[in-house]
Amino acid sequence: MGFYANEVLPRIIDKACGMRSVKPLRQRVCDGLTGDVIEIGFGSGHNVPFYPASVASVAAVEPADLGWQLARRRVEASTVPVERSGLDGESLPFADDSFDSALTTWTLCTIPDVAGALQEMRRVLRPGGRLHFLEHGLAPDEKVRRRQLQLEPIQRRLFGGCHLTRPIVDLLAGAGFSVTDVDVFYEKGAPKPMAAASLGIAVSPLAAQ
Repeated sequence: MGFYANEVLPRIIDKACGMRSVKPLRQRVCDGLTGDVIEIGFGSGHNVPFYPASVASVAAVEPADLGWQLARRRVEASTVPVERSGLDGESLPFADDSFDSALTTWTLCTIPDVAGALQEMRRVLRPGGRLHFLEHGLAPDEKVRRRQLQLEPIQRRLFGGCHLTRPIVDLLAGAGFSVTDVDVFYEKGAPKPMAAASLGIAVSPLAAQ
């Protein structure tokens, strides 16, 4: 899996995540990002063109060297400073309360310790900081969920550990975030087991008084 994971899979993900149909979703999830932003699962930088002018800087956390290389032209064209700043969402190399906003898109499905990664995001977000998320996960319909359970072992083998059945909103709430805005839907143009999506905002708790 070494060559496939390092040299092939990032190219497949780059093409899949660059489809025109998902651009409006990227626009929606990036709207409202402000200040210093940490993006977990930066990939090949498909969110970069959608960073609003209110973003001051982006710390890009991305484990795949090839993904970062594929992002080069987008990063170079960006008016927002973007710096590769970590490899592992489960262990972020930043002090507490470092960021105003966080961004994840189609990322929480693959992180092995997703609960630990969400705790890390909470740690580095300032109190009241907002996590903007666009993630696929457990479908809202039981029939689709059964199909997801059947397909998940194959999905994980082919797509770098990608899970189909993670309950995104429940995971965010379990990590202590307040989910203030969420839209649950099926992405157009994809089979429902792979297309169950959640797009929204989760807020880090305010500091205790």
